[in-house]
Amino acid sequence: VRTRRREANIWTNMASAAGCEHYVRSCLLKAPCCGKLYVCRLCHDAEENHQMDRFRVREVQCSECQTVQQAQQSCQQCHVQFGEYYCDICHLFDKDKQQYHCQPCGICRIGPREKYFHCEKCNLCLARDLHGNHKCVENVSRQNCPVCMEDIHTSRIRAHVLPCGHLLHMTCFDDMVKTGVYRCPLCMHSAWNMDDQWDQIDIEISESPMPTEYQGATVNIICNDCQAHCTVPFHVLGMKCNRCGSYNTALQVQTLYTYICHIHQNHFFFFKRP
Repeated sequence: VRTRRREANIWTNMASAAGCEHYVRSCLLKAPCCGKLYVCRLCHDAEENHQMDRFRVREVQCSECQTVQQAQQSCQQCHVQFGEYYCDICHLFDKDKQQYHCQPCGICRIGPREKYFHCEKCNLCLARDLHGNHKCVENVSRQNCPVCMEDIHTSRIRAHVLPCGHLLHMTCFDDMVKTGVYRCPLCMHSAWNMDDQWDQIDIEISESPMPTEYQGATVNIICNDCQAHCTVPFHVLGMKCNRCGSYNTALQVQTLYTYICHIHQNHFFFFKRP
């Protein structure tokens, strides 16, 4: 009896005529897995040691008259509307945010529908301005966010498409930018147009000549943006790709070893061989 009262208190705390922190709705879902009542699957998953399958929900309880009934948009008893928007596939009740159900995605998306299209290769709904204007990565949204390692496809957090085609949560992208990281965590491609930054490095390099013994020195690099292999002038501030002009480059392994040995021989710093 005490256990039932405790569970009832949990449900009461989570439920209200306004819904929960995740959705605005006037009903509770009866979880098909455990039979308990929760405002939404996220509230359920936060309290239980298993996840609710939204697609298997069959019954809801009205928050006004407490009538348990078949999932539908309005209460069959008191006729209160459970949500301005209702999807009978996802069993999503919420206020109207111009949502729409995308059949290929298998879930509801926030619209309006006419501003989005479903990319068949990426297998994801994207903004119309990206139609024919993005790099496709097959089933990209089925991969976890490389920053937080959490799901992207069904996340309520908007996804950000990088120029390389990989996805991050928008919040993760913002955090990444704040910490000064400008490259995709997966492929190291620049995360946005860096032309202004490259121009600034050009100026800094022109104002900071290398010591005499390094003037004319060249190194072999790989460009993370265009994948070119180049031989370019060496500078401590950066090595510029001579194909695309990017400074998002890396020394090739053999070149890096030679460079370290050269610095060691010239006593810039000392280290012991392993």
